[in-house]
Amino acid sequence: MSLKDITFNHFKIHTQYSICEGAVKIEELAKYAKLSKFLSLGISDSYNLSGALEFSEELSKAGVHPIIGTQLNIKTDNIIGKVSLIAKNEVGYKNLLKLSSKSYLDINATEAPHCSIKDLLDFSSGLFVLLGGNHTLTSQLILNNQDKIFLNNVSKLKSTFKDNLFFEIQRHNEVNENRIENFLIANSKSLKVPIIASQEVFYINQDMYEAHDAYICIGQKAYVEDKNRINYSDQHYLKSNEEMLKLFADLPDALENNHNLRYQCLYRPLPSKPLLPNFTSTSSTEKNVEVVLQELAQKGLEIRLKEVILKNITDPKQIEETKKIYVDRLNYEVKMINQMKFSGYFLIVSDYILWAKNNNIPVGPGRGSGAGSLVAWALSITELDPIKFGLIFERFLNPDRISIPDFDIDFCQEDRDKVINYVKNKYKGGVAQIITFGKLQARMAIRDIGRVIGLPYSVVDSLSKMIPFDPSRPLSLQESVALEPRIQEAQKNDVKIDKLIKLAIKLEGLYRNIATHAAGIVIADRQIEEIVPLYKDFGSDHDIPVTQFDMKWSENAGLVKFDFLGLKTLTVIKKTVNSLKENNININLKDLPLDDPKTFELLCSGETMGVFQLESAGMREVLKQMKPNKFEDIIALVALFRPGPMQNISKYNNCKHGIEKPDYLHPKIEHILKETYGVIIYQEQVMQIAQSLSGFSAGKADILRKAMGKKKSAEMERQKKDFIEGAVKNGITKDQAVYIFQLVEKFAQYGFNKSHAAAYALIAYQTAYLKTHYPFYFVAASMNLDLANTDKLNEFYEELKRLKIDVVLPSINESFADFVVRDNKVYYALAAIKAVGYESVNQIISDRKNNGIFKSLEDFILRIDSKLINKLQMEGLIKSGAFDCLENNRKFLFDAVPEIIKISKNYKEANLLQDSLFGNDKNSKLPSLENFVNKKDFWNQNEKMKNEFESIGFFISEHPLLNYEKVLKTYNVKRFSDISDNDLNREFVLSGTLMAVQEKKTAKGQPFAIIKLSDLSRMYELFIFSEILLANRDKMVPGNSFLINIVKEKMTNGTTRLTTRKLTEINSIKEAKINNAEIIVKNLESINELKKILKDGGDTKVLIRMKSKDKNYAFNLKTSKLIDASIVSVLNSSGFECKIH
Repeated sequence: MSLKDITFNHFKIHTQYSICEGAVKIEELAKYAKLSKFLSLGISDSYNLSGALEFSEELSKAGVHPIIGTQLNIKTDNIIGKVSLIAKNEVGYKNLLKLSSKSYLDINATEAPHCSIKDLLDFSSGLFVLLGGNHTLTSQLILNNQDKIFLNNVSKLKSTFKDNLFFEIQRHNEVNENRIENFLIANSKSLKVPIIASQEVFYINQDMYEAHDAYICIGQKAYVEDKNRINYSDQHYLKSNEEMLKLFADLPDALENNHNLRYQCLYRPLPSKPLLPNFTSTSSTEKNVEVVLQELAQKGLEIRLKEVILKNITDPKQIEETKKIYVDRLNYEVKMINQMKFSGYFLIVSDYILWAKNNNIPVGPGRGSGAGSLVAWALSITELDPIKFGLIFERFLNPDRISIPDFDIDFCQEDRDKVINYVKNKYKGGVAQIITFGKLQARMAIRDIGRVIGLPYSVVDSLSKMIPFDPSRPLSLQESVALEPRIQEAQKNDVKIDKLIKLAIKLEGLYRNIATHAAGIVIADRQIEEIVPLYKDFGSDHDIPVTQFDMKWSENAGLVKFDFLGLKTLTVIKKTVNSLKENNININLKDLPLDDPKTFELLCSGETMGVFQLESAGMREVLKQMKPNKFEDIIALVALFRPGPMQNISKYNNCKHGIEKPDYLHPKIEHILKETYGVIIYQEQVMQIAQSLSGFSAGKADILRKAMGKKKSAEMERQKKDFIEGAVKNGITKDQAVYIFQLVEKFAQYGFNKSHAAAYALIAYQTAYLKTHYPFYFVAASMNLDLANTDKLNEFYEELKRLKIDVVLPSINESFADFVVRDNKVYYALAAIKAVGYESVNQIISDRKNNGIFKSLEDFILRIDSKLINKLQMEGLIKSGAFDCLENNRKFLFDAVPEIIKISKNYKEANLLQDSLFGNDKNSKLPSLENFVNKKDFWNQNEKMKNEFESIGFFISEHPLLNYEKVLKTYNVKRFSDISDNDLNREFVLSGTLMAVQEKKTAKGQPFAIIKLSDLSRMYELFIFSEILLANRDKMVPGNSFLINIVKEKMTNGTTRLTTRKLTEINSIKEAKINNAEIIVKNLESINELKKILKDGGDTKVLIRMKSKDKNYAFNLKTSKLIDASIVSVLNSSGFECKIH
């Protein structure tokens, strides 16, 4: 074959799935290959097949023939190295899956993933094996002069693989390549192993070389300047056919074998329809799953009818009518489920949920559209009666739009793993978790690349913090740089920073690490490795393999996903109920009345800190406006409080409170919209309107709902025509039908799934009920789930203060590891102190329980193992005040920590700890700590608070604002809790100590921040917009205290917002000169009094405002006056309102 007839085949492409090695994104490769008219390309990722199906699909769509291969570690003679494998046919692909899986599943945690050479020989059918290349098993053996081992292994492989074994020749202009090439060519003829030319491709274009070099360093945890790291040449790009033919012109056989390879690799993996797992049950082995579903659903409905639905109905006729409604709906659903072949799916989900409930593991009432199924309720999958709440089955399963059902199930966060283990043990070999790939996002790219190119940590940290973090609207690094002048300035002034930004932009979005999906589990109808390759996460709590395909491609391969979600709120509820039980208070959540007046009082007050879904600042404001008084209001609120539908909240509230008259559009659909006061909130309402007005079937109505929600214009036109025709047949004029369709279409864009809203509203109600009736236990349980989250603990601590619940401050003799309720007090958790650690504290508490309280510091050291508590832990406890019960001089103890640790370790080992550590006993074998530390030094109040803040994360014993009482009084500062409706459209001053800052960007790229502050009444949040943020950014450090000029404004949606006009650091005010003052007088008679107070001239310009009848007056005094803090205080106490600007 002449060179002009050869087309070089790049079958050694490393995609982004070669973590921190391959920089080729499959989607970009497919586009490039199509433009460049490649005939075939092959994937050959290191140590995995994660991209196999994606590569196969995307390349095929681009008209390029995909070749599927991988590079696995093979172990022989205790040497491990990479060998290239390529699938010739389907059998070969299945063997690739097997070998790739074995490389992870059959090893120990300390070993590199690998297969033995025996494994390779056992699963050889349908595979090509290629030996060669740098950084491989071949290169190791040749370069280490282990020719004999290499040739012996070649002989083994040749006898099994015969003509499917090649020696691989590569030319990247790298060290050792010539030596490897010469050895392979020299032995090729004698061993009868043909040579094949190949190119190891790590990136598409050559200008990616420098960025790729940094990417390699990230994976190696090395610096670019390191001399002893792996280095690649700049030749690993996707070269053209001409370049490759020129490079190997002297080896025509190698080129011909390369050319012919694609004709021998004709198989590619294809997507599969869902491979539904088989339900197995000891009680139903002889029965068809469809019969089992029918029987279990009927039995479950009978129980629900007896215990819930018919419980309070006495009229026999009504009982029969009600039963018929439920039985008919159940029979219809069972018929549809069986027709769609999803019976086994329902039974599997029901089985593990029932197991969880029978083992006292809390399960959520439902999630997503699954709550719309009566069968799901009858099988105990959900806990909401879909008929009572108007939930629609076809929203979940639609015979006209068949798609795999998807039950997302919430479990108690602490017990979720038990359910997963149950499923693993039941469906042996057919269960796996799902892999996830962490990307180099903007901030991480800056941090990683800044580190490997040697920039100082402080510089990299500062730059990364300038990039806004907003998961709801993530920005690329390029977008972030374009919107952030500080980064642009740094880039302009520093060559290294400019290099960092350019490299990071190139690498952003590539995969950086592997993790496991938090909730997804796949269950197959066979051994999973027959469908997808498997991986083992040795860091996981589960002894369950993990798919090498991510969620999207696992489902495309035919695997069916089941979501086992851990919901923290269910754990809070469980802990609250258990605590109540320990105190002889028994509560059954199923029996909670959904119309409890006190619970709705709490919701109307907006004091919903800790209440599921209802605790954000915006939600609390809406609750106060809405004043919910029925469970349906909570459902509506969960659905409405999102971007888009939020604009309908004021209409809902106004109609609810009789301010506006509801518009039901047409009498035929009034019953559908009555519950929501004429506002279309739910997707189910869209479906019901189409059924009632236009005679749509439930399935067709669901297609309309989906088309409206997804804005599918072609489908919408078809549906609109049918909607109008159906409505006209139903006696509605065409104009009316068009009008209603347009309105429904507008609302449907934001329509929410009522099934999901109702299920989450139930959890919200349960938490509100517990907080209302058992606040001590509920808040303590909530805090125990956030021991490491100081921001959240701070909010809960403020809530305890608001509820006037006493909190016992950290004490080594009184506190526990967790937050505990005793004698109507909450004891602060020692494990919530930073750097202390739960296990260490638990052992300290255990010793105290067994041996009594600690009588002195010496007693503490004698009893506690020195290995149990280190320097950081000891310092954290001291700074928090936990040792105040033994020694109240915190500075003395803090400074003595190194000596305490040393004495404890040395004397405990020698068993010499005795007598008093601080005593004057001349016979004591312990030196007094006063020999090392001056006991006369104390922390002043500010130092004490600062250290307390560092250890706890907020101020617990005293508040910094107490030091500024005079300033607060001078400036007439209002407490946040005292803000009322009377303050609407008025400017006033708040104070606050900054607790947290979160910077974001608006849609137009303007920076803003959400800041959390604490004043002497409570925690609160404010928005700080661009101008004020930029002017005060450097001062906005947690722990600093501010005065904030605020205006309370009413928004168009009926809610109110606090707008920040000015931010002033309190420390800068104490001695500051007052330049401008605005004084509000009530009437003309008070002017004389004002004259007396402002009798002296000075430097303050004065503006006087007065309202008389319907007119407002304002005038400036001609002469400046003497106004200082004391004068301001006199003015405010004399009935004037003085504002300082």
